Amino acid sequence: MKMDKLIKQAQRMQAQMALAQEELQNTVLEGSAGGGAVKVTANGHGDVLSISIAKGAVNPDDVEMLEDLVLGAVKEAISKAKALSEQKMTALTGGMGGFPGLM
Repeated sequence: MKMDKLIKQAQRMQAQMALAQEELQNTVLEGSAGGGAVKVTANGHGDVLSISIAKGAVNPDDVEMLEDLVLGAVKEAISKAKALSEQKMTALTGGMGGFPGLM
């Protein structure tokens, strides 16, 4: 393959990755726990955007349960974000493991 074609192909892939990163930034995912008593939204990068706690989930005598629910919802939202990000990057790189410096 000629060098100019290789460079154009790399530039095209870099542009596609930038678009995928922008899509991840704008995608909102939700994690929940306690039957929806605690909800966490995150973007596709795993940045937590908001936490919502139903009044019924707040029990001053059992703070540990609420902490566990919040943690569970956060973990679920971040897990969804990681899976989505991995899916998008694998689709772009063909499963070749990514390219340092392009992300």
